[in-house]
Amino acid sequence: MIKREVCERVLRRAASTGADFAELFRENTVNHSVHMIDSKVDAVTDAVVAGAGIRVFKGLRSVTASTVDTSEEGLMRCADAAAAALGEGTAQIDIVLTERLFGDIHPVKIVPSTVPNLRKIEILKEGYFAAKDYDPSITQVSGTVMDADHNILIANSEGLYTQDRQIRTRMYLTAIAEKDGETQTGSCNPGRRMGLEVFGTVIDPRQVGIKAAKQAVVMASAGYCPAGVMPVAIGNGFGGVIFHEACGHSLEATSVAYGMSEFTGKLGEVIANEKVTAIDDGTIPNAWGSINIDDEGTPARKNVLIEKGVLKGYMIDKMGGRRMNMEPTGSARRESYAYATTSRMTNTYIAAGEDKNEDIIASIEYGLYAKEMGGGSVNPATGEFNFAVSEGYMIRNGKICEPVRGASLVGRGSEVIKKIDMVGNDLELGAGMCGSSSGSVPVNVGQPLIRVSSITVGGR
Repeated sequence: MIKREVCERVLRRAASTGADFAELFRENTVNHSVHMIDSKVDAVTDAVVAGAGIRVFKGLRSVTASTVDTSEEGLMRCADAAAAALGEGTAQIDIVLTERLFGDIHPVKIVPSTVPNLRKIEILKEGYFAAKDYDPSITQVSGTVMDADHNILIANSEGLYTQDRQIRTRMYLTAIAEKDGETQTGSCNPGRRMGLEVFGTVIDPRQVGIKAAKQAVVMASAGYCPAGVMPVAIGNGFGGVIFHEACGHSLEATSVAYGMSEFTGKLGEVIANEKVTAIDDGTIPNAWGSINIDDEGTPARKNVLIEKGVLKGYMIDKMGGRRMNMEPTGSARRESYAYATTSRMTNTYIAAGEDKNEDIIASIEYGLYAKEMGGGSVNPATGEFNFAVSEGYMIRNGKICEPVRGASLVGRGSEVIKKIDMVGNDLELGAGMCGSSSGSVPVNVGQPLIRVSSITVGGR
């Protein structure tokens, strides 16, 4: 993408006012999507994101500049802007780049960009009409098949020169069901760091459509969830969004390094129930949130965050590591070259436990089964969160009973993880997009079925 010698010259220019670290990030990404609504293809889109970001450090100061002009002249202008913003001084570092190859643990068999749109439309139609034909109460379906081919180059003043290619494919299906004049929505959105071979091997488009439609139909006939404090069983897969939002962000250096996390300074302390082990692992082959290297060129790794209730680690980028006096953990990510890199999650999950699912449900005399979680919000400084339950059922006398809608879970992360007192063994991951200060990045959330002994349930 950019020759090594050019990168060396650009980095020297960026560091010319006294930076002690300089970095060049070059990106070329092709995004493609096919969208259907009202039983026809509504849009076929292609978008290219291409440019470069230059970043310089001086102690705990950081300056980032970006450009769409990736010629040597354009990169030099960008480097001059970063150097000038850092301040006056003289160069202190000699820069000699050595290429490093970190390998690829996420093999791709069929590169989506080489597949005709007709084939992608056929795949989308399988899922779309499976949802549309599921039940007469389905009034509308929308669906998308998307793929991204993300190519990056990273060079820095520590001598690193490396590249990576990240291909991801995903299907989104949303169904709307109507009953007695009211509508409810169901969705299913699986994705993998794979090519188009994902369909028919890992993802069955028909089952995606059926799952989305079934959720909409069930919720359309549901009554409203009662409010109160009660035990809650949270389903596997995307149920892990609770840990991701309520605790995961508070374990990123983005908040920890600045003392803006409820978990700052608590390494080695018991912060969760002993049944909770939580991990962020960017090395899971072909998982949606996986990486070979992060966006600073640090190899991906498996980071144990909490082990049997004890806080073991944080997710750390280079600048966060400087502030915390700790090594980076392969957790630096950015949406694109136009964003400054910061610490982010990859595949974050609560590890499988030893409890049986039937025992978890049977242990609840009266409570809520949150089978599928929706969106929500959290304050990383306090851990306070509020999440919608997209598919829920009441539990009575240890049995799953009638569906309920309008449920939400309200609480604080540091309190909830202490109340996770049963952990099942059916670990599953769910694909999503996570937004933070460095933009939106692909992540997996996950967990087995868990029981929270007591939490506030919002409802009617």
